[in-house]
Amino acid sequence: MRKTIVLTGGGTAGHVVPNLALLDALHEAGFEVHYIGAAHSIESELARDAGLTFHEISAGKLRRSLSPTSIVRNVRDQLLFAKGIHDARRVMAGLRPSLVFSKGGYVSVPVVFAARLLDIKSIIHESDITPGLANKLSFPFVQRVCVSFPETLARVPKNKGVLTGTPLRSEIFQGKKSTGLALAGFTDTKPVLLVIGGSSGSRTINEAVRSALPVLLNEFQVAHIVGKGNAVPLDQPGYAQFEYLKSDLPHVLAAADIVISRAGANAIQELLALHKPTLLIPLAKASRGDQVQNAESFVRRGFAAVMPEESLTPQDLVRETYKLHAERHVFIEKMSHAKQANGRDEIIKLILSAI
Repeated sequence: MRKTIVLTGGGTAGHVVPNLALLDALHEAGFEVHYIGAAHSIESELARDAGLTFHEISAGKLRRSLSPTSIVRNVRDQLLFAKGIHDARRVMAGLRPSLVFSKGGYVSVPVVFAARLLDIKSIIHESDITPGLANKLSFPFVQRVCVSFPETLARVPKNKGVLTGTPLRSEIFQGKKSTGLALAGFTDTKPVLLVIGGSSGSRTINEAVRSALPVLLNEFQVAHIVGKGNAVPLDQPGYAQFEYLKSDLPHVLAAADIVISRAGANAIQELLALHKPTLLIPLAKASRGDQVQNAESFVRRGFAAVMPEESLTPQDLVRETYKLHAERHVFIEKMSHAKQANGRDEIIKLILSAI
C-alpha cells in the first residue's frame, strides 16, 4: 500500500529547500508526497517546480510587535490562521497522510494543528540554534523535533529533541571543479575565494570585497555572488561576479578553496558537509540574532572563523582571508570528523519509525 506524507513550511527558501532535499529518499521509501503552503509564496513556486502536488491554505503571519499597526494586523491574521487550520484539515482529511513533516515558518502552524485534530503524527525540523516562534507553538503537538545544532537540544522538549543535522540537497555534492573554473573564467594556477552574501546579497560585504580586490587578487581568484541587481561594471582579471547561482552553484562551490559567507543555517550546513573553510560574517540584525548564534557555534566547534559585520573593513577582510587560507587544513580536519553533516538519512529513519 502506497504511503502519503505531507510536507509543509514556508515564508523563506530556508523553510522549503530542506523539505525538497528529502524528496528522492521519500520516493524511494514508497511515499506519495504532497505540499501544503500559502498561495503565491516561495513554497508554492519551489514545490511546484519540484513536481509536487501543492495545496493552498490561508496563513496569517505571527508578529511579536505590539505596535498599533501590528496589533491590527494580528487580529486580521488570527482569522486567517483559524481559516488555515480549517483549510489544512479539509486537505488532510482527503489525503489521510501517514505523517506531516514541517520545516517551520508561519504557514506550518495551522498544518501541524490540523494534523493533531485528525490524529496524524507530525515531525518538525529547526535549522537555527534558537527555535523560531512557529516551531515553538508546534512543540506540544508533534512527536519529534529534529535539530541541526547540539545547542538547540536544550531549547526543545527534552523527550522530543533529536540531533539529526539539516537535510541537504543531493545536487550540492555533484559539482565539478573544472566546470566551476570554466564558469568563472578561472585557471587552476591560483586558489579560488568564493564570496556569498546571502540570497539577496549584502551591500556591506560587496563593498568591502570590491575595495579589497587589489590585494586579494595578488593571492586569489575571486568568485563573487553579489545578489540580484547588485552587479557593477568591474572588469578585472581573476574576478568574476554573479548576481545569483542556482544549478551552477555546486560547480562553483567545488572550485572554491575557501569561502566568505553569511551565516544562514542551511548555507553553513552545506559548507560544512563540503568541508569548505569559511570566514563567516553573520547578519548582525537578523531576526532573533540567529546568524550570530549559528556562527558562534561553528567557531566553537572549529568549523569556521568569524568576523563581526560591525567591524568589517577591507583591511581586516584581507587579513582574515589570508589567515583562513593559511589555516585551511585545520578547518578541513575538524569538518571531516563532524557528525550529522547531512541529516537526510537520520530524518528518513525517524519518519519511518514514527509511522
